[in-house]
Amino acid sequence: MGSLKVVAIGATGFIGGHLVARLSEEGVDVVVPARHYESAKQLTLLPDVDLRVANIHDDKVLRSLMEGCDAVINLVGVLHGGHGRPYGEGFRRLHVELPHRIAAACADLGVARYLHMSALGASAQGASMYQRSKADGEAAARSRPQVAATVFRPSVVFGPGDHFLTMFARLQRHLPVVPLACANARFQPVYVGDVASAFVRALAQPHTRGAVIELGGPRVYTLAELVRLAGRYAGCERTVIGLPDWMARVQAGMFEMLPGDPVISRDNLDSMKTDNVVDPATKALTAEALGIKLTPLEAAAPHYLTPGDPLDAYRTRAGR
Repeated sequence: MGSLKVVAIGATGFIGGHLVARLSEEGVDVVVPARHYESAKQLTLLPDVDLRVANIHDDKVLRSLMEGCDAVINLVGVLHGGHGRPYGEGFRRLHVELPHRIAAACADLGVARYLHMSALGASAQGASMYQRSKADGEAAARSRPQVAATVFRPSVVFGPGDHFLTMFARLQRHLPVVPLACANARFQPVYVGDVASAFVRALAQPHTRGAVIELGGPRVYTLAELVRLAGRYAGCERTVIGLPDWMARVQAGMFEMLPGDPVISRDNLDSMKTDNVVDPATKALTAEALGIKLTPLEAAAPHYLTPGDPLDAYRTRAGR
């Protein structure tokens, strides 16, 4: 796959770090914009990675990043984007306006491929602002017919450095019991390495142009089951107490009043009204269709959640 040049927007976080590493292994030249150099300087250790401090919300800067590139990858996403109808301003700016601007820039500059990160459950009629904004973001990514947009819809993503299983493991180290909202919500967690592989393979496979790719792992779990597994692998499994809906909303409302991003918000609760699993009815492509052998959660999570050798997380990332 060498000789390609790709701009990876929003690639300084958890998923982006794994994806940029995979692209680098494939010999792809990767331009990674970042708000602050220090937050992403570890990426400069990878071959063929060009880290640039840049404001992606400035159209002139965005287009200069994309000049001469073969493809653009957009991983930008937030779980909390304010409140409004159909969604808050943060969701609008990052989930909808940004992909629209990227698609327009691709069309103007002749960049033929756009790989766009969405999410399972994205729907214009979704119960949550998050789901509605993700659906409008998909439409924005496809707004220029001359640009082949590939849309990825993963379930919750786990792996070294995640903010999902790791958070639940950390909570159980400090709480005697876990009061859990939406305990019966269903997820199909997918390993971060498999998500990275899906992007890399889609970039190399022409038939994925214009496709939707839904990414879920080999098993479906309830949220309560995932919390228990996180505690078990971390050596601190606690009793999980499912909260009734009214109490869950009170809890989420209280979290929203605390400084910083809440552990869970009322909009997150609305998202969990819909099962976060791959739906065969959508007839989307899947990881298996791309030739990816899915990684079981039980095979990967213990390596980075179990207290012990700090090198285990690096071994897991390297697939060892």
